[in-house]
Amino acid sequence: MQAEPAAAARAMPHARVALLTAVTMLAFAGNSILCRLALKGTAIDAASFTLARVASAAAALWLILLVRQGPRRLAGGGSWPSALALFAYAAAFSYAYLHLSAGTGALLLFGAVQATMTGYGLYVGERLRAWQWLGLALALGGLAWLVLPGLAAPPPGSSLLMIVAGIAWGIYSLRGRGAADAVATTAGNFARAVPPALALALLMHAQRSLDGAGLACALVSGALTSGLGYVVWYAVVPQLRAATAATVQLSVPVIAAAGGLALLGEAMSLRLAVSAAAVLGGIALVIAGKQR
Repeated sequence: MQAEPAAAARAMPHARVALLTAVTMLAFAGNSILCRLALKGTAIDAASFTLARVASAAAALWLILLVRQGPRRLAGGGSWPSALALFAYAAAFSYAYLHLSAGTGALLLFGAVQATMTGYGLYVGERLRAWQWLGLALALGGLAWLVLPGLAAPPPGSSLLMIVAGIAWGIYSLRGRGAADAVATTAGNFARAVPPALALALLMHAQRSLDGAGLACALVSGALTSGLGYVVWYAVVPQLRAATAATVQLSVPVIAAAGGLALLGEAMSLRLAVSAAAVLGGIALVIAGKQR
């Protein structure tokens, strides 16, 4: 997720902040569940899912901007480098979920995002305390344990794709820090991501397979759990302390795993449970150090 917009927001009641935060985490976890549901249980192909998700998110965000600002105040936001990072995330995310469970994919994605952003912080001179280094080592060890070869290991190709998706999303988030209008910036980036998504769909034309249920999942993932989800997140995140905003995101892989169990009939392996505890616990240590 991108950092909060620079402009301060009006204070919200605490109950409303808590409710909107919970809704946003459910939306972000819903992206994993919807993608896995579509690619496992329907006939839609990954390229078509990506195109439908990106295009519907762009349309929803621009409609929100139109209602909020009016046609005369609409202006293009975002940039092509950010849009390409967004497209790389969306495409790798879709193809990874051809063979990953919802919980495993969400954990790999979240770990790769946090590793990318923490690595960038170290590159620009941020210092970690001893327990933060311990947390980073624990999180990376958990990811390594998850993908080690074995009967319970996820497919290596799909795991690599999800790690690539996490790195791309981390880059996208870093580029979006301090945006004056995060919604307009995100709308512009999604709009710019449509042409490469269309190019991918045309390139993979031979494998194209459309399905009504799969298309519905992609449209919901784009317009609601992505587009509207980001709008709600940008509204609520200025109300949260930075460490709190980072901490609540630890719930996303857990919600995705629970959704996979309840809705998709996926199993919770011991390897996934141990890896999740290590990754999320390690990241929590890093976040706690930043808070101090």
